[in-house]
Amino acid sequence: MKPRDENAKLPVEKRPFRVLIVSGSQRRQYNCPGVDSKSRMLMLQMAEMLPQDWEIDYEDIGNVYGREKIQSCNACVSTSMALCVWPCNCYSKKSRSEPDLMWNLDLYARLDMADAWAFIAPINWYGSTSNLKLMFDRLVCMNGGNPNEKTIAHKDPEKAMAFEHTEAFKELSVNHMEGRTAAFFCYGDKGGDEIDNSGRPKILQHPQFFNPDEEPYENERNAYAPLVWQCRYGGIEVPDNLWRCEITGKDKKYSENQAEDVIAETAFMQAFKSWVNDFENFVRQKGKVKPGKYRAYGSKPPFNPIKELKTGIRSWKLRFGITPEGSSVEKQKELELNKDTTLHPKRSEGEKLRKD
Repeated sequence: MKPRDENAKLPVEKRPFRVLIVSGSQRRQYNCPGVDSKSRMLMLQMAEMLPQDWEIDYEDIGNVYGREKIQSCNACVSTSMALCVWPCNCYSKKSRSEPDLMWNLDLYARLDMADAWAFIAPINWYGSTSNLKLMFDRLVCMNGGNPNEKTIAHKDPEKAMAFEHTEAFKELSVNHMEGRTAAFFCYGDKGGDEIDNSGRPKILQHPQFFNPDEEPYENERNAYAPLVWQCRYGGIEVPDNLWRCEITGKDKKYSENQAEDVIAETAFMQAFKSWVNDFENFVRQKGKVKPGKYRAYGSKPPFNPIKELKTGIRSWKLRFGITPEGSSVEKQKELELNKDTTLHPKRSEGEKLRKD
């Protein structure tokens, strides 16, 4: 059935079971390259295959011309775990200055509402797609993120660094999505028809630079290991049999390995259907998951223009080299480490090298 977000208000025993399927390819027909992805086709296939008495939510995070992108993680955790707010408050919904697909698609809430997640995406250069990696980077806040931005005056790094050492923060810092199940189905093509008999790219001019025996993975699914282990790190279950990789289009030109070609590949589609079946059986047996204490669903970040103004004032002071007393920024300035005092923070280091 179609998802009804209002059901998330119901007690666990009264709401339907819910899954979220995510297509992680960049490709959409409404942008270059002008063709929809295999992962989108598989996402829609999976939605039809799952029990229709479940709430089945799905999303394609591919690129569409003019649509906002998933903004990158600002790595607040590396300053202080308490500075990383759950759900992420580095960006906001319907922002004009920094439009963010994560917020505009309500992905934090939709992940929170689901009992299980399924991710379908290709392998790009020995790793996950950049869109999916951006999404998971932004999900660092689900692993111990601070659910109360008031404790750090919205985004005050000095207050956050102090608050991180308190007992109050220990009580707030929990795995907000713990208990759910995540499944990953990735696929690759072994380089299509680009590879020669030695396992090297045919057009390579320096074959000694590329030793096929030293390629990173014996098992192609390990291209998605960082995302799998991020889930497991935060108490999200990823069973081994729900972490799969299949090969499609080996020895073929890329133009011959589209969704309309893959749907006719019996072995590949049978493997995909087997993964979906294993997913259904596992999550059905596991059942619904009780939501965490601090939910992304229904979360409304407080609007506090005074604190926003203070954050802006701090940024402007730093442009003139005025640093908060005793702060990490002050210490780095004194030691001449990052040398980042500038009236034009948007200017690249390359520009500064050539103009200053």
